[in-house]
Amino acid sequence: MENKKDRTKRKERRQVHACECGRCRRFPKGRIAREHRVLNRLIAASDERSRRLLAGFLARQHGRGGITLLARITGLDRDTVARGRRELRQPFGLQGRIRQQGAGGRHVEKKALRY
Repeated sequence: MENKKDRTKRKERRQVHACECGRCRRFPKGRIAREHRVLNRLIAASDERSRRLLAGFLARQHGRGGITLLARITGLDRDTVARGRRELRQPFGLQGRIRQQGAGGRHVEKKALRY
């Protein structure tokens, strides 16, 4: 008899990043460390575009050095945070796609070598 878990496909959960900033290392139970943990849970629960926009917004709020700080807190690449900041400047349109056409991994059928 099949398990219910086997029949349903689950979306893979993104692992929550542990903040690497100096304050979180010195005071792991402090107020700022708690805020960073909450931020990382939000980042882990969102899709790619929302993740970029959220990180870009917070980097913009922080001001100078915000991109580097958010990259350290969230574990995202600095270019990803900077792209989120750029996307915030553009008019927000409803898009049906998160990635651009043709982006993402290759299909399994195309990857397989044929002999």
